[in-house]
Order: sequence, then C-alpha cells, then structure tokens
Amino acid sequence: MDQLPIFMNLHGEHCLVVGGNAVAARKAELLKKANATVTLVAEDLEGEARRMVADGYLEWRRATFQRRYLDHVRLVIATTDDEDEARRVYSACVQRGIPVNVADVPSMCTFILPGIVDRSPMTIAVSTGARSPVLARLVRRRLEALIPPSYGRLTELLARFREKAKRCIEGVDNRQRFWEAVIEGPIGSMALAGREEQAAAALDERLEARATEPDTGEVYLIGAGPGAVDLLTNQAQRLLSSADVIVYDRLVSPAIVDLARREAERIYVGKTAGQHAMDQQAISQLLVDKAREGCRVARLKGGDPFIFGRGGEELEVIVQAGIDFQIAPGVTAASGCASYAGIPLTHRDHAHSVRFITGHRHNGELQLPWSDLARCSDTLVFYMGLGSLPDICSGLVDHGRSPTTPAVVVEQGTTANQRVIRATLANLYRHVANVRPPALLIVGEVARLSRQFEWFTGDQDHSAFLPGYCTDGRGEHDDEDSAAAV
Repeated sequence: MDQLPIFMNLHGEHCLVVGGNAVAARKAELLKKANATVTLVAEDLEGEARRMVADGYLEWRRATFQRRYLDHVRLVIATTDDEDEARRVYSACVQRGIPVNVADVPSMCTFILPGIVDRSPMTIAVSTGARSPVLARLVRRRLEALIPPSYGRLTELLARFREKAKRCIEGVDNRQRFWEAVIEGPIGSMALAGREEQAAAALDERLEARATEPDTGEVYLIGAGPGAVDLLTNQAQRLLSSADVIVYDRLVSPAIVDLARREAERIYVGKTAGQHAMDQQAISQLLVDKAREGCRVARLKGGDPFIFGRGGEELEVIVQAGIDFQIAPGVTAASGCASYAGIPLTHRDHAHSVRFITGHRHNGELQLPWSDLARCSDTLVFYMGLGSLPDICSGLVDHGRSPTTPAVVVEQGTTANQRVIRATLANLYRHVANVRPPALLIVGEVARLSRQFEWFTGDQDHSAFLPGYCTDGRGEHDDEDSAAAV
C-alpha cells in the first residue's frame, strides 16, 4: 500500500482553493459537502466559480496567493494554471505542515483526492495513487452502480441502534454476528427499500429479545437473467454474495454462480427433458431444510423466477414452512434475448402486445389455444419449446397464421455464444437441427426487424440469410425452469 487512506473531519474548518477555474469550482464544492468553509484565491473567476461566489456559497479573495493567507487554514487545494504560483503554494504549505494538493501534479501533493462514492453517511473512496485518475473514476462508477443511495438510509438506521446494541448484547463477536444478520437479512432489506420505520421497529424488537442470530435462515429467490453476468440486478448480486448455500439450475450461467462466496455450499438441481437431478418437491423441501439449519439460501433461477420458473410453487412451500424470504426479480429471457437479437417485442407499426407462452408438453401433449394464437397480431414468445418447435410452427399455420410470418430462434441469448436463426413459420424447423437449449422462439412481424437492429453477435456471427427471409444464430432448453429456452 503506497499511501494510507484516511477520512479527514473538516466540519467548520477553513480551507483554501487557489484558482478560479472550473476545476477550482469542483474542488470547492467537494470541500463544502464536507462542511468546510471555503475561500477561493484568484485574480479572476470563471463560469461556475463566479456563480458560486455570486450566490454567497463561497468566499473570494481577489488576489494571487500570499503565504499569510494560510493563517488558520486546515487544508489547501491549488488548481492554478500558473506553475510558479503552484510551487509557492506547495512550498508554503509544506513548511507549515498543512495538507496540500496541487491538481494534476502528484509530486506536489501531500494527499490525494480519491474518487468518491457518496452514500452519506457512508463514503467510499477509490484511488490509484495518482497513477490513473481515469481508472479510479471508472471503478467509482461501477461501485456507484452496485451500491444504491439507499445504503445511506441503512447506515443511519444502524447508527440509531448502535449504543442500544452495546447494552443489550455482550461481547464484540456476538454483536458482530448480530449486525451481520441484521444487515443481510429482512431488516436490512426493509431499510434499503425505504421502509425505515418498519425496519427500526423490527430491529428494536430483536434487540429487546437479545437475539444475536435468527432461529432460522432465509431463502433468496433470485432471477439470474438470461445468461449475461452484467444483466444480473444489483439486488441479486447483493443477496447472492451473502448466501451460505447456492441452489441453482442448469440455465444459470456458471459465471453467475461464481459470484457467490467461495465458501458457500453449491447444490445443483438442474432439470432437462426426462432427466431431473432433483424433482420439484425435493427442491422446495431442500430450500426449507437448509433455511431451518440457519442458512441463507440463494435459489438461483434462469431468467425471472416468476415467469415459467416455478418460483411460485417453491414460494408456497417456503411460506407454509414459516421461512423468511426475499425475491430478486430477474431479466426474463424474452426481454433479454429479444433485445440482444435486435427484436422489439412491441412496435407501434407491427405489434401492440406480447404473449409469453410455454412450449412444454403436458403428459406428452402440446396444449395451446391455437386458434387464439393464430388469429392475434401479438408477438408470441415461446419458452421451453425447442423439442416442440415443428409442432408449434405447424400448429400456428394450420389454425390460420400466415406461413410467411417471421420466426426467430435465439440460442444462448445474451452470451458470447449467441446465435440467431431467422426464418418463417413455414421453414424454420428445417434450420434448427443443431440448436441446443437454452433457446427462445419469437414469432411475429417484429422479428423482421432483427436484421435491421442487429447489434450483438457474441464471438461468432452466423448470419447467412435462409431462403425466404432470415439468418442463423445460437441458446438452452429446460422443461421446467425459466430461461432463454425455446
């Protein structure tokens, strides 16, 4: 570690910013956010700095820098374009032992201003030791995306009960376990969702009961999205990273499973047509059993757990068992794969609505409202129908849908192996012999726009046009779980 990261209390302290340009305005704004009083030292002011002074937000000493200006000053930042003035500022501050930062001159900085993620009262700082401010800024942006502003509310809630926790719970280790359970459990989720008073009441009740750990664990029902890791929601990542047990199916990307803690137990419960690692009843009971052992259980499902993911069935068992749970919705395959294939599911000129349909056979039969589906102008999205694709296409045509209706299969959508097969209802079945699940079938006039709006091709581009309309492309099939499954 080249430098020691510290946080300085500047509340009510006098700080100096030497310069009157846009950079000076930004630095002064940062110091004001830290509750410092700020004076600009510059012969002239530009843009935002001039406005801040005119509004009375900042004081302005219209002059070049003088050593006497450092009297009673706690910290100095120089943004002046005058190199001689910058050196004089640095030298004078060093002699007096005042922290100084000369912008963009690391050799004249006794401290570095990091990239800041402000979730007050939580503050996160990122620094590359002045080696690459741009990289620090990019990392900061990623952290801002991962850590929502609601973490400030959670921090305030914890602060309110910190002293009571010391009185109610003996021992540092016990208090640490208590706070971890609060932050990562239902109370923390309530605070992050903006229900601070409800969270406060639950936290107070738990402290009165001297409960350092809950009697049972919790289940997180998490939508893992259609495949791409960066489509996982921030909520999903937060819950996944805190889980003790990961229960996942075949349609969950290995890269997403790898986001879990290294020490977390991983249990595979994938299902394919005719082959189940574990049947549905056993999966639901597994979630309950693990939670009763005190574990935080992440149930990862491809796509969204409530869209052909049997999440409702599992949740019924969890609720009946009295287990706490949280739900993290995911990007469903229809939305994710259609977007990555350049297909707007609705379009004012082509389709005013969209239907999600399961192509899974029940007792060997494909039971669908064929006449209704054939007559409508909706976009039709079929999940879990790869094995039934010829019957789906012929069923729609036989009941009145035009055989020239565009039909697209997206295989392994949103991943580097994505392929897109563009055809019509009349000939699509001829070109999917080598398609492997997960794959999604999209039928309707909007599918014709796929070529025009194509933007993502993964690592391979199989886009030779098929006779009559289309091109080809690549995804997964599961008979029960949601995902990019035709």
